[in-house]
Amino acid sequence: MLTYVLVDDSEDIRKRVRSIVNDVMFKTETEYEIYEFSEFSKELEGIIKSKAPKIYILDIELKNGSSGLDIGKYVRMYDWDSELIYLTSHDKMFEKVFRNVYKVFDFIEKFDAMDKRLKNDLKKIVSREWDKKKFVYSNRRVNFEIYFDEINYIYRDTIERKVVIKTCNGNAFFINKNMNDILDCLDERFRQVHRSCIVNTDKVNLYNWAKGYFILENNDKINLLSKKYRFEND
Repeated sequence: MLTYVLVDDSEDIRKRVRSIVNDVMFKTETEYEIYEFSEFSKELEGIIKSKAPKIYILDIELKNGSSGLDIGKYVRMYDWDSELIYLTSHDKMFEKVFRNVYKVFDFIEKFDAMDKRLKNDLKKIVSREWDKKKFVYSNRRVNFEIYFDEINYIYRDTIERKVVIKTCNGNAFFINKNMNDILDCLDERFRQVHRSCIVNTDKVNLYNWAKGYFILENNDKINLLSKKYRFEND
């Protein structure tokens, strides 16, 4: 069962979104249900804390003091698996959304082909096989989970004397763990390329073993590459 959660204070927008969801799901064999809200509520809080996979379609600015950004951050306190799609009438909110809420699937302006873009997003989400593998870390002070697919690389910070996990959206997570133990927690896409660095090979565009650096798909250049760890046939 797939759960859709629509939060928008405009009944007309909720009606449009509901129609898009029904159209997309009609072409699948997946069972689904749709919940609609105009603001944060106890019922919505209960749905967020439930274990069912969900797709949230949220307006950013809501009446009665509610905020789609606050709802998104609350979702991520309990749920890192479900997808968040934001709708807004203000295109300048883009940066604020991605700066404040972790792992947003898309940001759609209501005035810019909303129906088409939302339908395409939902088709991608419903049809794909999600990569659910996670790196899980917990100690007395912090607890977090990071999807493997969200990790760019991992390195040891010589100043902080901690290992740092760098994610695709630029976040950095500091942990007390040695590199070998971390590598044992990961899958085959992760390779050690330096005594102080592990890389997600799916995220690398170029290795320059001679000059000691690799370039990520976001064009970041990382000077942590050693010939000692060079891959076979590379």
